[in-house]
Amino acid sequence: MNTLIGNQMKRVLTIAAMFAGLTVFSSTLFAQKKLTEATISYDIVINTNNSTPQGADMLDGAVSVIYLKGNSSRSEMISSLGTQSTIVDGKTGSVTILKDYGEQKYMISMTPDNWKQSNRKYEGITFTFENEFKTIAGYNSQKATGKLADGSTFTVYFTRDLVPVNKDFQYLNKNLPGLAMQYEANMGKQKVTYTVSSINFNPVPAAKFDLPKSGYRTMTYEETLRGASN
Repeated sequence: MNTLIGNQMKRVLTIAAMFAGLTVFSSTLFAQKKLTEATISYDIVINTNNSTPQGADMLDGAVSVIYLKGNSSRSEMISSLGTQSTIVDGKTGSVTILKDYGEQKYMISMTPDNWKQSNRKYEGITFTFENEFKTIAGYNSQKATGKLADGSTFTVYFTRDLVPVNKDFQYLNKNLPGLAMQYEANMGKQKVTYTVSSINFNPVPAAKFDLPKSGYRTMTYEETLRGASN
């Protein structure tokens, strides 16, 4: 009798544990939010370890603002030097870069293949997830180490609570299973850290993705490459 009761108790505990696991899994899924429309602001910190100001130092204290609306996105880097915007057309996949630095205004058009080519160093990134967490802008964020094809690595903290529908706005982190809340990137020999300061879920105006009709010198991606090689 005791053996029978003991076996029944084991079955009850096993079933209870299974339901508990399903409950945790279900609550995790429920907590996840597909990020289709939002405005995400990142603070930027650059450390050049130089006593005299360098060009990159002038970007220290800059901000990056991301506007997401469906498959379209607009990424703006705003600094004391000016503003550079990258607009991804969600319907065609084409990309437009606007450089607005005082009197120098350029509009660079890129095809989807151009965009992929310009980000080819980020292709094939693999992530190793660490059992380390911290709260960023109110979201529980897990540490991961990204490894590029050339063997170099970078650190990123991401939240599984927000999963962007469109990931082309942040090519470096597009393979993450969630939104990057803090990540490192290289600017020349300097390391740049982006950290989310706020996320606004209010509707993003469609006009944010309109391209200027005038005032900019228009160039193709191929023209920028020829200019860089001269």
